[in-house]
Amino acid sequence: MKSILLISNFLFANGHGSKTVCEELAERLVVEGTNVITTSRKAARLPRLFDMLRTVWSRRHDYQIAHVAVFSGPAFIWAEACCGLLRRLNKPYVLTLHGGNLPVFAQANADRVRRLLESAQSVLSPSGYLQESMSMYRTDVRLMENALDLHRYSFRLRRCAKPSLIWLRSFHEIYNPTLAPRVLKLIADQFPEAHLTMVGPDKKDGSLEKTKKLARDLCVEKQVTFVGGIRKDEVPNWLARADIFLNTSTIDNTPVSVLEALACGLCVISTEVGGIPFLLKKEHDALLVPVGDADAMSSAVCRILDEPGLAEKLSGNARSKAEELDWSVILPKWKKVLRLSTDESAVPSCAA
Repeated sequence: MKSILLISNFLFANGHGSKTVCEELAERLVVEGTNVITTSRKAARLPRLFDMLRTVWSRRHDYQIAHVAVFSGPAFIWAEACCGLLRRLNKPYVLTLHGGNLPVFAQANADRVRRLLESAQSVLSPSGYLQESMSMYRTDVRLMENALDLHRYSFRLRRCAKPSLIWLRSFHEIYNPTLAPRVLKLIADQFPEAHLTMVGPDKKDGSLEKTKKLARDLCVEKQVTFVGGIRKDEVPNWLARADIFLNTSTIDNTPVSVLEALACGLCVISTEVGGIPFLLKKEHDALLVPVGDADAMSSAVCRILDEPGLAEKLSGNARSKAEELDWSVILPKWKKVLRLSTDESAVPSCAA
């Protein structure tokens, strides 16, 4: 039986946040008959690093290959440390790149990033954006898309959209939540029944309070509902209540919230940033607008509400896009890479 060590954040079981792709992958590989070892469930940075290194060493006889999630910032250190120990143990490992800010981090730390990527048997990216951006550090980065459990998301074709908007993300400045109430204000005269639902946890950088204050200042506070953080299994129910999904990010890669909106058939409007143009096809399954441009985003909302056939086209194509990312499609790619990556002459491409 193949044995795999997965090194990433495994905090969902402790009640922290939503289940990550790596946590989902671990569960599915176990069901498929793979022996899976995971690390770490430690939330604090230093204990997490020690726990990861301890697991790499103490379980060295129990796994044949490792998978390491790579993030920018301080979290990059634990990828470096774990991979260094894996090399000393002569253990092959696969890396997966994460985060829309990783290319910026790589520019400032080019030697470290190149050294880490070149040492791996295989390097995967969840988006074409990261795949392209990181190709200067390793030319054969392969695409491995984030996956969805499509059956969890009920699809409703939006033949004729209502001005029911939803925003689903953490309240943090990089996601620019204040753009959403500005958009609402711009459409309120034409669509006085318009309503905005904002769902997501407070990341404590002041963004939530700024957004609430702006809604009051713009006199649209009665048309905005702030829900707060929700459980993963509640997401489809909230998405089902709306027709138009706003993604207002200033930095992005392949956001799961956008994938979820696609799966439910919402009409997606997103800023054209980072990995978004690689994920969404403009005018086909989404409308894309410049970063921070409230006028452009509000005009896109009005187009969906006014332009015959547009809502139905976006909604249907959104679901079709999501179907390409179901776990039934993506898991076989994971199994292929993790099974063959120990053979340097036979590492397959994950790209479609």
